[in-house]
Amino acid sequence: MERAAQSSDGGGGGGSNSSSRSSSRATSAGSSPSCSLAGRGVASRSGAAGLGGGGSRSSPGSVAASPSGGGGRRREPALEGVLSKYTNLLQGWQNRYFVLDFEAGLLQYFVNEQSKHQKPRGVLSLSGAIVSLSDEAPHMLVVYSANGEMYKLRAADSKEKQLWVTQLRACAKYHMEMSSKMMNQVEGQQKNLVHAIESLPGSGPLTALDQDLLLLKATSAATLSCLGECLSLLQQSVRQVAPPSHKPGASETILGWHGPTSHSTDQLKNGTLGSLPSASANITWAILPNSAEEEHSSQPEPEPDSGPELVLSEEEQSDNEDKGEVEPGAMEDQRSVILHLISQLKLGMDLTKVVLPTFILEKRSLLEMYADFMAHPDLLLAITAGATPEERVISFVEYYLTAFHEGRKGTLAKKPYNPIIGETFHCSWEVPKDRVKSKWTSPNPPISAHEHPMADDPSKSYKLRFVAEQVSHHPPISCFYCECKEKRLCVNTHVWTKSKFMGMSVGVSMIGEGVLRLLDHGEEYVFTLPSAYARSILTVPWVELGGKVNISCAKTGYSATVTFHTKPFYGGKVHRVTAEVKHNPTNTIVCKAHGEWNGTLEFTYSNGETKVIDTTTLPVYPKKLRPLEKQGPMESRNLWQEVTHYLRLGDIDAATEQKRRLEERQRVEERKRETLRTPWRPKYFIPEGDGWVYFNPLWKTH
Repeated sequence: MERAAQSSDGGGGGGSNSSSRSSSRATSAGSSPSCSLAGRGVASRSGAAGLGGGGSRSSPGSVAASPSGGGGRRREPALEGVLSKYTNLLQGWQNRYFVLDFEAGLLQYFVNEQSKHQKPRGVLSLSGAIVSLSDEAPHMLVVYSANGEMYKLRAADSKEKQLWVTQLRACAKYHMEMSSKMMNQVEGQQKNLVHAIESLPGSGPLTALDQDLLLLKATSAATLSCLGECLSLLQQSVRQVAPPSHKPGASETILGWHGPTSHSTDQLKNGTLGSLPSASANITWAILPNSAEEEHSSQPEPEPDSGPELVLSEEEQSDNEDKGEVEPGAMEDQRSVILHLISQLKLGMDLTKVVLPTFILEKRSLLEMYADFMAHPDLLLAITAGATPEERVISFVEYYLTAFHEGRKGTLAKKPYNPIIGETFHCSWEVPKDRVKSKWTSPNPPISAHEHPMADDPSKSYKLRFVAEQVSHHPPISCFYCECKEKRLCVNTHVWTKSKFMGMSVGVSMIGEGVLRLLDHGEEYVFTLPSAYARSILTVPWVELGGKVNISCAKTGYSATVTFHTKPFYGGKVHRVTAEVKHNPTNTIVCKAHGEWNGTLEFTYSNGETKVIDTTTLPVYPKKLRPLEKQGPMESRNLWQEVTHYLRLGDIDAATEQKRRLEERQRVEERKRETLRTPWRPKYFIPEGDGWVYFNPLWKTH
């Protein structure tokens, strides 16, 4: 389906005329003796209605395309002529030459008739479009395209207006019907393919679990789902762009494809996929976090002391745990499991419906992953060193763009453990004071990314403390809070992770926001988070970030827009990010940035200076946390230690058993709370407005 893009229509020939006479004519685009225009209800008008007469006419020999078939291929006549088009408040109505290409389903316009063989000034796709009448101006009609564009048009008189409306509606309906019919045919063929594969014997030279056949089954289902989703989005757009008072008429009925109704999807929703083949070999295939997955459909009992506990910094030790993941090697043993699972997923399905096998898990909790985004605390603390609001907002944007690289361990898409309600994670960082400087001062001496900058004397370091907690299960909400009392800085964030199956990838929306507070300056920076995607999940999966995020400070009037660009289908670079910092009161751009969020970033400032940051060479500050024997039963590493242990050994069966025991214990505790009608109360965070805040934040205690 061709997507038309409308060019801006300003100036040029045609002149403005608030009551211009419009004249249209139909040109024969083909004919067939088997049908006439009257059969479609389209008036066939002949006579001397020329350009000066203001009429529209259709050639008697031309015929309309009929979706119901019959005979050979038939085509609607192409209608063309002058209409008055509303451009903008400045230029008002202008005469333009319009051409309706029925076969292509396009409405094109040109400056005048002489230029109609050149590139059109604008093009509107009519598939699924709504054409309505308007009393805003005499003889006015409005065309609402499914892609959100709108043309306001005026004809010379009511008859010409009705001719255009009739032809445009017929064209829109025809192309929507063709799309729906094609989808239904494709669905039938895909069902036949799936039935043929599933009818194969369970043993022999060719079975239903043959990997090539499973791949064919999975890709065909994903392709069908993608096409169906596109058609569904098109239909939704049609309803959204139509005016509230407009009801589609008989000729505008939106015919749709309602998606595949294969038994495989129903089985998946009903939880009857427990017969997947067992996986015994080591594998690193995984997807991104889906924090509400069935693996933690119930919640554990809180620790005996459910109140906030004080984590003593003297008990914390540097974290030397290696969280590196094995590169994909023995993947073939699990490939059939993956293919079988994907072949039964439906596009857009919430992955809370799906029980994912243990071997795809990363060996850390999602709560700890949030802590790993803080691996460059020197850049965070340096924000407070900025002498002006402009310096501070730019420093925050620099920190924000460099934070995501270390949060992802390796290049493969990994799925952290889904934190269960009540799970917590504590850690801290020590940052040498001489490493915390404004970007406008002399640069710090370089440190290798493999070195761990530490201060010999704790009094010469700033302490940054971090606590995270899973505060809700439905929806899955994680909160984290970090503070540095010496720098009077703190960050409070709540995130709701929502995942979807997208064919050959998985998307995770990070819904929520964070607030960075600089108490010495009285500034609050509100920020959002990008979405994440696991791509190529049938081969070697990889992660990319996507979407537009915002950073704003109401007090200073500074804001930033950061765009994480996903890779185009053909060509293009991966992991691209661009950013722009603006002072809104003066509409001045003070900084621009571009590059890769996991590579090199280049910043250009308003004074003409530039700076390059290589995220791969930034020093990583190790977390400090308590050893397992001093951690509470609900702290992430202690809670997941058995699952992690067996995953490290490559014993997937043992890891699955430990995971099952943990889940069963949680189900028992959940049923107990339901029986006693005891509501869950988080330990460290309390609800406030639409979000969650730390129970004892720095801005309330200092």
